[in-house]
Amino acid sequence: MKRRIELRRWSLVLVVGLIGLKYAGAQNDSADKFKEGRRLFTKETFGGNGRTCVTCHSFDTGTVSPEDAQKRFRENRRDPLFLFDGSDDGQGRGVSRILQDATILITIPLPANVSLGDDAAARSVVLRRGIPSTHNTPALDRVLMLDGREPDLPTQALHAIQRHGQVSGAIQESDLLSIAQFELTEQFFSSDALRKFAAGDGAPKLPAGRTDSEKRGRLFFEDGPVTGPDFKKGACAICHSGPMLNQTNQFFPVAGLRFQSINVSEFNATGNPVRPFVFRNPDGTQVTVWSPDPGRALITGVPFANGGPPFLFDANAFKIPSLWGVKDTAPYFHDNSAKTLEDVAAHYARFLPLTPAPAFLTQHDQQDIVAYLRLLE
Repeated sequence: MKRRIELRRWSLVLVVGLIGLKYAGAQNDSADKFKEGRRLFTKETFGGNGRTCVTCHSFDTGTVSPEDAQKRFRENRRDPLFLFDGSDDGQGRGVSRILQDATILITIPLPANVSLGDDAAARSVVLRRGIPSTHNTPALDRVLMLDGREPDLPTQALHAIQRHGQVSGAIQESDLLSIAQFELTEQFFSSDALRKFAAGDGAPKLPAGRTDSEKRGRLFFEDGPVTGPDFKKGACAICHSGPMLNQTNQFFPVAGLRFQSINVSEFNATGNPVRPFVFRNPDGTQVTVWSPDPGRALITGVPFANGGPPFLFDANAFKIPSLWGVKDTAPYFHDNSAKTLEDVAAHYARFLPLTPAPAFLTQHDQQDIVAYLRLLE
């Protein structure tokens, strides 16, 4: 009997030990995958032009600002950032654009029904765009790229390596998956609250605000009908709602939209070249959109909804970004035309009076909005 008890005890120890070894193996395997993903993200060039993922997506901001570019240029004029589409001509000559605006050249294929009015034979167009931040993306935002053109993260990683890293050789699917998995890890979140939300906890809540300015700023971001004599309360929440503050709310004519135009291309503050984009409709008619960058319309091929309301159009529309951690992800808008949050508020002071429910932002309003945006970690 005693021997049977001892055998059972040793059997239990063996089972627990095996479970422990299996758990330790899983932990080691996870750690190995993390290390490999980090290596691929930070060091692997895949035999291309020297760029890695971290060349354009730092851990601090997930993007590149003019200040970042200027510092890197002072330290190393041969930094891979300034090669190819980081240069003025796309051939490695000149760096004035990236030093001033931190935009790179993006080649977008034209849909079959779209042509350039000034170059009818062209089947693609080169545009100047900022680098989307990887903060809280893709774990909490699966709409990838400013125009939403990439279907998933491994595909986005593949295209980034090929198109920006100038890699022509085969790339292992396992490497793409490792990069994708690494971009879901904790260093890509702007705060503990966002990390916990990604892990299944409740969505982050709007902070109450501490100062009078922050409390006034909060009113712009509270979901609710935009009413009153000045149409200010809830004005920002119209497009910055939901858990990630990146979609239209229920008081907008269509809730949950992820792409909108806020007149960034129309104002064209960076002075990018304006070109005629000709869209052919199914009925044979044509619409010409003069723009430096028509955005989402170059993915869908549909600039305007026929007979639809004015807010349902893709011409000059871009992804509504999340506001969590926004203080750390400058510059802003698809063309990086807003270098600071103050620039963002000034843009809306120009844009909101043009909307169906016009709001007129005073200088104090703009300061309150900026004060509140800085709380959204």
